[in-house]
Amino acid sequence: MTEGDADTTNGVAEKDVFVMNSVDGRSNSEVRLRRTQSTSHAEIITEEERKVRASQPDRPIHKPRDSLLSWSSGFDKYEGIINWGALILVIGGLRLFLENVIKYGIRINPFHWFLWLTEGNESGSHMQTPIFLIASNVHIIFAFYLETLMAKDRLNDALGILLHAVHLVIIVLIPIIVLAIRATAFSLFGRTLICFVYTVMFLKLWSYAQVNYWCRSDRSWRKKGPKRSHSFRKAADKEDWERRSATMEEAASQLVQYPNNLKLSTLYYFFLAPTLCYELNFPRSSRIRKRFLLRRILEMIVLSNILMGLFQQWIIPSVRNSFQTFEDLDFVKCSERLLKLSVPNHLLWLIWFYLLFHSFLNILGELLCFADRNFYQDWWNAQDVGTFWRLWNLPVHKWAVRHVFIPMMKARFSKTTASLTVFIISAFFHEYLVSVPLQMYKIFVFLGMMVQVPLVYISGAVAKRFGERWGNMIVWASLILGQPLGIMVYYHDYVVSNFAPESLML
Repeated sequence: MTEGDADTTNGVAEKDVFVMNSVDGRSNSEVRLRRTQSTSHAEIITEEERKVRASQPDRPIHKPRDSLLSWSSGFDKYEGIINWGALILVIGGLRLFLENVIKYGIRINPFHWFLWLTEGNESGSHMQTPIFLIASNVHIIFAFYLETLMAKDRLNDALGILLHAVHLVIIVLIPIIVLAIRATAFSLFGRTLICFVYTVMFLKLWSYAQVNYWCRSDRSWRKKGPKRSHSFRKAADKEDWERRSATMEEAASQLVQYPNNLKLSTLYYFFLAPTLCYELNFPRSSRIRKRFLLRRILEMIVLSNILMGLFQQWIIPSVRNSFQTFEDLDFVKCSERLLKLSVPNHLLWLIWFYLLFHSFLNILGELLCFADRNFYQDWWNAQDVGTFWRLWNLPVHKWAVRHVFIPMMKARFSKTTASLTVFIISAFFHEYLVSVPLQMYKIFVFLGMMVQVPLVYISGAVAKRFGERWGNMIVWASLILGQPLGIMVYYHDYVVSNFAPESLML
């Protein structure tokens, strides 16, 4: 060791002794403590500095840390605030309910619900809707017959696809034409049910025809080519490969292959199953869970009554009382009426969502042993409007991606064009399901859906610039103040068109 190295070692040792003496308090007068720096994150302080600070005789209790409500604190336990918010909502809702009862009285009448569900304006009209829906089986049988002819090569693909396309257009047009001619023969509920069933039939038969076309294009069911030879370095590798191949062949032999799937019973199973995307082999559950099924049925009964009660007690009086306001076109009063309708209307939308996507679809899935119950995801946490549309209605989203978006991308359309096409189809059917039952052909819902396109980009930009919480607030604002209020405008006009003005005022 050189003399310089020795001096350096001695200096380090003397420094260590000096620090130890400082910690013990024997040389406090000679200690020069390092000045603490103000920081925004506690992790900047090293572990050594923390130990030195903690050993001081003044017993320090402070350390750099953020307030809990600061975003940088990392605190995420807000259960108490959520309970507080829920309690405030319950108290506010109870006050609004009491105010409504005091002003309008008890308006809930189950007998009126029955009349609304069954009666039209013509005698015997309560049977028109069931007859119309039973007649819709013709479309299912026709699509099945077309596929059978194409599978047997009695009909070429080009003509078969053309017939399918014409048939799908006819399916969409039939409710429009029939309900325009015989609107008084069906109740409002009956017209809504017919349009819903025909929309689902359109989407399912599109999927059925397209999937069978994919299977025909593969042609693997017709021509079995020679098996590919494999070379192996070890005998054990060959045995393992042969064992895995045998297992895969055995599993494949148990699956339904085209054209063995072309049975009327499998098509009806698909038509009743809670999905819009056709497959030759659906995932199946082994049994029906009776307790689970009973809970879902009870939810259907209870929530349906709550839904009808809220509509009868809250929505109808508010719509009727807004008649004069909309006639006068007073912007301030119209805004007040729309805001007043936003809360009960949004509550009805939430109940309807749970009723349809959780209770009803799970009942169908359980009865049919359909194992894929992924009907929705956590859309309430969506950071932008685009994410919301991808999560809240998965059956439709999967159909749009599988049968419209991906085929267009493979056809070398741009992503923007494919996305816009999906939105246009979605906007059309939203308008279809509102305008045709009400017999009021406007474009408010269609325009409201198309407004979602720029809103997707705006909410995404806000989420990136200001954080996902602000993007999520835009999602909730669009749900509360957006499309549901547009639908209420339709129902307002429907009430005005179908009832005498003097009977609307309370």
